[in-house]
Amino acid sequence: MKNITQQLLGLVSDLFGAPDGAYNIREDGACAGRQSTDQIEITPKMGKPGIDILIKPGTQGENVYIPACVTHSDVDDLVYNDFYVGENADVTIIAGCGVHTEGEESSQHNGIHRFFLQKGAHVRYVEKHIGIGEGTGKRIINPQTYIEIAEGGSLEMDTVQMKGVDSTRRVTRGKLAAGSRLLIKEKIMTHGDQTAETDFEVELDGDGSGVDLISRSVAKGRSHQVFRSKIYGNCACTGHSECDAIIMDHGVVSAIPELTANHVDAALIHEAAIGKIAGEQITKLMTLGLTEEEAEAKIIEGFLK
Repeated sequence: MKNITQQLLGLVSDLFGAPDGAYNIREDGACAGRQSTDQIEITPKMGKPGIDILIKPGTQGENVYIPACVTHSDVDDLVYNDFYVGENADVTIIAGCGVHTEGEESSQHNGIHRFFLQKGAHVRYVEKHIGIGEGTGKRIINPQTYIEIAEGGSLEMDTVQMKGVDSTRRVTRGKLAAGSRLLIKEKIMTHGDQTAETDFEVELDGDGSGVDLISRSVAKGRSHQVFRSKIYGNCACTGHSECDAIIMDHGVVSAIPELTANHVDAALIHEAAIGKIAGEQITKLMTLGLTEEEAEAKIIEGFLK
């Protein structure tokens, strides 16, 4: 299955580039390669599958790559990855996952990631998911993310799922201390009978903390998407969630926001917009020489950029 692994890693590499720092490559539930640096140590967990990533205080400008590949049908992969980010560190973490099926049996990758950011630490986290293969087995990816950010820290998450994943449930939980920030941007496209569920829940516990949850999605065919967001403002803080979606064919999208202000100075906002592509947008592009299909593709590309 090395050719499939190389294909999956090639697709992941196309999305975020070749590894140039610390990395751990996971293939069908096992480690296929690992490298630490002077500032970032990656070690296997004791007693359960996964790794611990220790980023030393003050680390600047380094990258951590943790791609995971499932190369055939009938694989049930579960991994626990914990990130410990020292004070005033500033790093980028890239997590790509690809699932391939060639038979009738389903395969899935379930990743449970926990982030512990110390005072003043900053992390940019990029997560890309893809599914490939001609098999009828389902390609399933269920990421879970748990976040604790200490005073003055920040985490920016950029998650993308654009093709081939038949089912996903994306769970994110966060707790923010004083002056800390969390920004999450997700982009999802589903088609056929695919399903995608997003479940955000964030506790703003420290004065001056803030969160932005931003989702953009396209539902084609008979696919079904659900966006849930809960923000709890427990102090003088700011919270914002936004869900923008395009539905096509017989696609269905549900947006379910929940805001709870437990403090008089908690400022919380939710925005949602769900609808089809406007006919005049397609007509305008067709007058420039594009076919209807090309016009739709161009509009979707711009929407998800």
